[in-house]
Amino acid sequence: MQINKLLQTVINRNASDLHLAVGRKPCIRLSSRLVELNTKVLDNDDTTALMKSITSDRCQQELQEVGSTDFGFSFGEQARFRVSVFKQRGNIGIVLRLIPNRLMTFEEIGLPPQVRDMLYKPRGLVLVTGPTGSGKTTTLATMINHINESRDCHIITIEDPVEYHHKHIRSIVTQREIGVDTPGFAEGLRRGLRMDPDVILIGEMRDLETIETAIHSSETGHLVFGTLHTTGAAETVNRVIDQFPAQQQEQIRVMLSTTLISVISQTLIPRASGQGVVAAFEILMINSAIQNLIRTKKTYQIDSEIQTGSKFGMVTLDDHLMTLVKRRIITAQEAILRCRNIQEFKHRLEGIAEVDETEAAIAVSAAAGGEGAAAKPRPSPARPAAPAAPAQRPAQRAPASGKRPVLQIDPARQKRK
Repeated sequence: MQINKLLQTVINRNASDLHLAVGRKPCIRLSSRLVELNTKVLDNDDTTALMKSITSDRCQQELQEVGSTDFGFSFGEQARFRVSVFKQRGNIGIVLRLIPNRLMTFEEIGLPPQVRDMLYKPRGLVLVTGPTGSGKTTTLATMINHINESRDCHIITIEDPVEYHHKHIRSIVTQREIGVDTPGFAEGLRRGLRMDPDVILIGEMRDLETIETAIHSSETGHLVFGTLHTTGAAETVNRVIDQFPAQQQEQIRVMLSTTLISVISQTLIPRASGQGVVAAFEILMINSAIQNLIRTKKTYQIDSEIQTGSKFGMVTLDDHLMTLVKRRIITAQEAILRCRNIQEFKHRLEGIAEVDETEAAIAVSAAAGGEGAAAKPRPSPARPAAPAAPAQRPAQRAPASGKRPVLQIDPARQKRK
């Protein structure tokens, strides 16, 4: 079995990952679901041979010493792969993630224009958060590429491993890989501050030292991007503050309130068509109200501020999910699995279902050629159609001659009218 054929299959079928595990056929991930390839069941000799064909001596030594290793490599001119090699139950396992060579645009990702505008700020901290495999790296790569194309500055990235390769366009892009160019994120970031940077990308803010250095870097005149494995803007702010000892948290609240620019929390959802995935976002843009909430320990009110801050480019995850459902991009079932407030979200979905049923009924009536179907006003989806007006009932009880009885006119009512 050759690794090249497996990787070519991943590219041809536009899969996101390739899984190689002992005791099972190779699997690819298509639209968030694992699909087996029509090959032989792998044994330990197979996975070991596949591992050696793509793993450097340095990484093989790390695998023997600590039981796992991560690296990236290029598959010709077609794509790059991020590789995780590990031991499990004495056997070798491999997971390879496809990194397309082509960088995506803001429109393809679905980010609003306000996110593009903040990339021109001279300093501050931008956090992109979400679970593993939620597209954080792709979002950050798009931002860095936009800066590279539109600004003349020095961009430093510290990654583990380097995934997207950035060419020098208007900016100088320095990409440093953990374990190859620098021993760790904190050390790479500290050394990077002496390299005249304008923009710094931290692949993952894993520890207290890295988070503290990132905040100080954004405070001293650098635009800093980082990632955290959190869901939601308020939780992200709390996670950053809680990393610090209690005696430092008051100071960090003040620093974070003045340096934080935005928190972008995202997740990937399979498309309703079954072809590919789409990103759903929760976006927090810092304004004076949010700064005050961070300083005064009222981060629990951030969600409410996001709901009312659409004019600043903010959006809650549930609102973005609802928009994707209305546009038929994702299914309601997938949205429910990822929403924040399930009961409220289901209630909002019921309104969509009623609208759909009403529109369908009108369409059927019009197709059947019903009299006045096209001109008939559509009733509100939340209430049944109003009953016939009372004034019509006397006309229905009128004699066949069509003459209206005088006694049907109430003088008192006529006077009120």
